[in-house]
This record gives sequence, C-alpha cells and structure tokens, in this order.
Amino acid sequence: MTRIGVIGVGLMGHGIARNVLLKGYPLTVLEHPGNQPLDELLAGGCQTRKSGAEVARESDVLILCVTGAPEVEAVLTAPGGVLEGLRPGAIVVDCSTSVPEATEAMAKRVAQAGGRFIDAPMTRTAKHAHEGKLNLLVGGPAETLAEVRPVLACFAENITHAGVLGAGHRMKLLHNYVSLGFIALLAEASACARRSDVSLDVFVEVLASGGGKSAALERLAPYLLNGDSSGLQFSIANAAKDLGYYTQMAGHTGAAQEIADAVLKTLAFGVETGGKTAMVPELASML
Repeated sequence: MTRIGVIGVGLMGHGIARNVLLKGYPLTVLEHPGNQPLDELLAGGCQTRKSGAEVARESDVLILCVTGAPEVEAVLTAPGGVLEGLRPGAIVVDCSTSVPEATEAMAKRVAQAGGRFIDAPMTRTAKHAHEGKLNLLVGGPAETLAEVRPVLACFAENITHAGVLGAGHRMKLLHNYVSLGFIALLAEASACARRSDVSLDVFVEVLASGGGKSAALERLAPYLLNGDSSGLQFSIANAAKDLGYYTQMAGHTGAAQEIADAVLKTLAFGVETGGKTAMVPELASML
C-alpha cells in the first residue's frame, strides 16, 4: 500500500494524519514541538521520525501542512530536509497557504530531486479536518492528481482541480481574501452595533435572514453572542499572513486592491493588539 508521510501535525495536519491512518495507510510523521498531541496517532500505528529526510525516505506521498512559503522552503531544502531523502517518483502535496511563485520554485527543486509536486491548499476548519471533510484546491498535472486522489479523499470531501501548478495557491488566496474580508467587515460592523446600542442578538438575526447571511457570519456569530471562538480556530497572525500574500499577488497582476489593503490594515491592528495567538473572532472585541 502507498506509504504516507505528513510534516506539520498542527490543528489542520492532525486531522489529515488521523484520517489517512483511519483509512489504513501506513503513516510516518515528523516529530516537531508544534505538533498536536500524537497519542491517538501512535495508538493507531503511526511512526515518527526526527528529520524531514527520514520521513521522505519512507513515503511515497508526502503531505506538507505548514504555515507558508518560508516554512515550505525550510522543510524541503534545509539540512536534513525532505529533498535529501525524497524517493524517486514520490509526490509532494503542499497543503499550506503559500506564494504561488514560491510554489513554482519549490516544485522545480522537487523535480530536480526526482519527485513530483502539486499544491493542494485547504479551505474549511480544523473541525472539518478532524472529520475528513476538508476542501482542497489543487494545482498541477491532472495525471498526478488522479494518482494521488485516493489519498486526498481520505481527508477531503471536495477536491477541485484549479489548474496548472500554482493555481491551487492562487485560488486559495482569492478564497481567503473573500472569506477574511467578510469576517473583518462583520467584526467592524458588530463593533459599531455595540457602540450604537444595537443588540448583537438582533444584529445576528437580521443579517442571517438578509443580505449578511454567509459562512462567515455562521462562524463569527457564536463569538458575538456567547464569546465562543471555537467556530473559527484561525489566528489573526495567520490571517494577516494570507492577506499579505494576496496583496502581493494582486500587486503583481495590477489588480485593484484598495479593499484588500484595508482588510490587511485591520488584521495588522488585530495582531498588534492581541498578539500572535489571538484568534480571528476576537477581532470583533478588539475593534
């Protein structure tokens, strides 16, 4: 059976690893301080290794679930990294949110080492990752996607082929701009509602039955009404990173980005106010 490696067993990566293991695939993960507790995975037969090269040597498909472009590059190219142990013909699946140009550069490095590369960034939440119901936006050759699709289907409910290499990351940046833009707008509007003595119960009810109805409102509403941020476990720092990538992409294409710049400014305020660990729903209170 195809052997799977996972590097980055954090909030999202743990769910990915869990579902790969549940489907019976042999699994090896990288030991790292940022991992979620591995007890469940180890009990299911998962193996751990201390370097990316060691994980790569034991993997036919290697899934990267790290923060962004710098982390992907480090995982692949640092001493003891994946490229030192990559098996001939192995497929590297990059599930991070990254800069498309960096994706293309890393794909060349993987090809030079004898492997193949696709970008497959995720949408949805850690809860969906745990349940095996992520959405994946895939860039790369259709035949490579077809080969690895059974593995991706272990943890993804919807798999969309976005186009050529890098198209998955481009679509993810577009998605996150729209999604986080909605969240920032709702957070700012909720702050105005509080200062205007408008009940947040009424605020949520009216938006949910009108033009504000959206996935963004569904995920933000529990925090607005009850202080529960579990519906959107995504840090403001990561959101700002993603919006920075988006504005970079927009700038390269010459696209309008005035609204994106405003969203990025709002997220930067959230990082400055709440620190790197603050979650996106908390932006409403900060504002």
